Amino acid sequence: MKHKLLFSLLGIFLIMACHSQQSGSVESVPASQFAYELKQTKQAQLLDVRTAEEFASQHIEGAINVDWNGSSFETETKKLDASKPVFVYCLSGGRSKKAAYKLTEMGFKKVVELSGGILKWNAAGFAEPNDKIVGMCSQEYEDMIKANPKILINFYAEWCAPCKKMAPYVLQLQKELAGNIHLVRLNADEHKTLLKQLKIDELPTFIYLENQKEMWRQSGFISETDLRLKLK
Repeated sequence: MKHKLLFSLLGIFLIMACHSQQSGSVESVPASQFAYELKQTKQAQLLDVRTAEEFASQHIEGAINVDWNGSSFETETKKLDASKPVFVYCLSGGRSKKAAYKLTEMGFKKVVELSGGILKWNAAGFAEPNDKIVGMCSQEYEDMIKANPKILINFYAEWCAPCKKMAPYVLQLQKELAGNIHLVRLNADEHKTLLKQLKIDELPTFIYLENQKEMWRQSGFISETDLRLKLK
């Protein structure tokens, strides 16, 4: 009986050891380290897992685009060399993190994920100069806050999980606050120029202003209770 138990445990150990050898590793690194490792790695494979539209509007030089939410992600990424490091990013990190772990499951030995996505990349100053205005321009933004003594601006994205979770009570607040605080929701994918100008590097982000002066800024998930408290 003891021998059977010993052999069973040994078998489990060998299976786990084999799996460990086959599985790759994921490094989630800040923009500066991502840029350094990308530059230092020979024949680096750079993967942008956003939509084709997002990729067309801006991407890191040398990247190939395979939409994480598309139907052919696994098929397309199998064309990459699993023995060589692959660098992966999205807009804010949600999709790239999932994609990174999927790649290790597929046998990729080393995956480096850009923590915080291209928002952090831009905020760190790595974006290439681009004069093209996407969405609301700075003058339109200034006119909007001038026209509203109290204004709460919510930057969100349709694919952002925390944004989706918060949407019901943010929309409810928008109705309740009408006439007192002007609550504006801006889709980050449609207003990239403002994201860069306002140095927004995480979604969702809330910016509250009174008489054109920024009173507070909140990035990341915030509960309905806490959001209401901040607006009192």
